[in-house]
Amino acid sequence: PGGKLVVAPGVFDGISVRVARRLGFEALYMTGYGTVASHLGLPDAGLASYRDMVERVASFAGLAGATPLIADADTGYGGLLNVEHTVRGYEAAGAAAIQLEDQEFPKKCGHTPGRRVVPRDVAAAKVRVAVQSRTTSSGEAAMLVVARTDARTALGLDEALRRAEAFAAAGADVLFVEAPESVDEMATIGRTFGRDVPLLVNVVEGGKTPVLTSQEYEDLGYRLAIYPATAFLAMGRAVEDAYVELRDTGASVEAAASGRLYDFGRFSKDVMGFDDVWAFEREHAHLEENAPASAPSTSPPQQDEPSRSSS
Repeated sequence: PGGKLVVAPGVFDGISVRVARRLGFEALYMTGYGTVASHLGLPDAGLASYRDMVERVASFAGLAGATPLIADADTGYGGLLNVEHTVRGYEAAGAAAIQLEDQEFPKKCGHTPGRRVVPRDVAAAKVRVAVQSRTTSSGEAAMLVVARTDARTALGLDEALRRAEAFAAAGADVLFVEAPESVDEMATIGRTFGRDVPLLVNVVEGGKTPVLTSQEYEDLGYRLAIYPATAFLAMGRAVEDAYVELRDTGASVEAAASGRLYDFGRFSKDVMGFDDVWAFEREHAHLEENAPASAPSTSPPQQDEPSRSSS
């Protein structure tokens, strides 16, 4: 509790992780909605499996490097035994924090209608098992547990607060009351828990919760703000615009001339890491099979570098 608000952008594929890491965020959030959409092309409606998601956790955590990754684990993919398995799997995959929620299966995105929650005692038991299942060393947990309740929409704010209280008692490190619908509701959540347990706010542009400034979230008592949809909404719009131009004109001349496209050379080197590839090739070129017996070159092979005329 206390301190400056931590802003965690939503990441959903390898490119988004690379971009976010390069920009120096304090933490990254593996969004379930975006990851399911990117990996499977399906809505966030309980259709992804534990295996689908834990493989993404391992990939994203590896790309994130030292930047902590908060990873969405839906309902834990089953009962209490599944929760234990999920926590251990996410921890082994490199997640710094795991998010678990109290929806019935199949779950749905927290800013869509039709969500139902399990009984409060069942939800609290899942949080307790999650806390007990993670690795601890010298009293320090290897992975934080973010406990989310979706009760506000179907059962009201009072029940959501009771569930969050039960989650705190079960040992949750961060509380996540999903989809409050007004600043007054957010203030109530902050007054209830903000001094005792860090609170997370889920900022979905066009969703149920008010989109405010970082200072306003801090003043309301929040310590972590996730932005799961910002990047994939921006990407979806940009991709659609580019495809429309390509369909209507049969070319990308305007997109390239207008600056709406990332420079291919910069993207390849700055975002995707081709500089590392070229450095490796320079260092080890003399070891490659059929390589000429001469000193390695001090410049990248020109035929392999990106140019505006090839990809």
